[in-house]
Amino acid sequence: MSDDIEQKIKDIEDEIHKTQYNKATSHHIGKLKAKIARLKEEQEKRSSSGSKGQGFYVKKSGDATAVLVGFPSVGKSTLLNELTNAESKVGAYQFTTLDIIPGIMEYNNAQIQIFDVPGIITGASGGKGRGKEILAVARDADLIIVVLDVLNPQHYQVILKELHDIGVRPNQTKPDVRVKKTGRGGVKVSSTIPLSKLDEVTIRSVLNEYGIHNASVLFREDIDVDQFIDVLDANKSYVPMIVLMNKTDLVDENYLNQLRADPNMPDDFIPISADKKQNMDYLRETIFNQLGLIRVYLKPQGRHADMNDPLIIKKGTTVIEACRKLHREFVRNFRHAKVWGTSVKFPGQKVGPDHVLEDEDVLRVILKK
Repeated sequence: MSDDIEQKIKDIEDEIHKTQYNKATSHHIGKLKAKIARLKEEQEKRSSSGSKGQGFYVKKSGDATAVLVGFPSVGKSTLLNELTNAESKVGAYQFTTLDIIPGIMEYNNAQIQIFDVPGIITGASGGKGRGKEILAVARDADLIIVVLDVLNPQHYQVILKELHDIGVRPNQTKPDVRVKKTGRGGVKVSSTIPLSKLDEVTIRSVLNEYGIHNASVLFREDIDVDQFIDVLDANKSYVPMIVLMNKTDLVDENYLNQLRADPNMPDDFIPISADKKQNMDYLRETIFNQLGLIRVYLKPQGRHADMNDPLIIKKGTTVIEACRKLHREFVRNFRHAKVWGTSVKFPGQKVGPDHVLEDEDVLRVILKK
């Protein structure tokens, strides 16, 4: 039965490839793409229900999690050992790491958990080499760190495809689109901005493929048909990602510049050599910044703020969310708070529970007596 679905997907992909894209065919192509997405969803459900294999058990700790993703023998284990307190087995042969090895990287008072997972291979998202289980760890991480061998940069596009096929959308944000099903009235489409990549015929065609015939659809973002299908699937993971080019001690700057100019490569990749410990400080700083972590110092009543042991939280965290991380009593008995720092207009400003904190703010929480 799985082979039957695979053939249907292949036939539809062939039809899309043969169809010349223009305004007249855009809604037809959109409908075909929606069919593929539905078939893949059905295939995944059947695969999950029939699978009895053991997945990887991952126990999270620390302030955030990052996962090293790459082909075998790109130097992930060496990198993990250099960044963290882990002792991942290192060897100059493939599939050295056969399980998930966690390590803790300490930076700016934050404890960042980094996972070294087994190397993926082409076809990982389809289950080859336990690929689904490996990539599932990436889906749940706060940051994906792609590690490439500088002599095999072509693996980048393979990894992107495998992540995409498992439902990960690296460095993308969830489209700002609301689809509210209704009991009657057909499909009503509205938008707060002009839509340049979708027309109403395509929108209705895609909705129809998902069995949605009555709905209110509001676009607050100009998205394409693939992003609209992602909205309807509602099972996509939007994770920030950085790309490392490892073993750069083996090449010269001219070679790296050629890679940066390659349209199939990200021009902002970070050149490193885990083995030679090159560019490690910059990498630690980048990981911290990409995770969107900030430091908030706590000030007990009548005492100075503890500037040595900050509370580590994500950018955009409110006062009450910070209280929730401290202790549930702080939430239950919250009265108001006082803040010193860049998020307020004057030092010691009185704020409410919804005030958004910024990096290096000082926070004092006042509780009900």
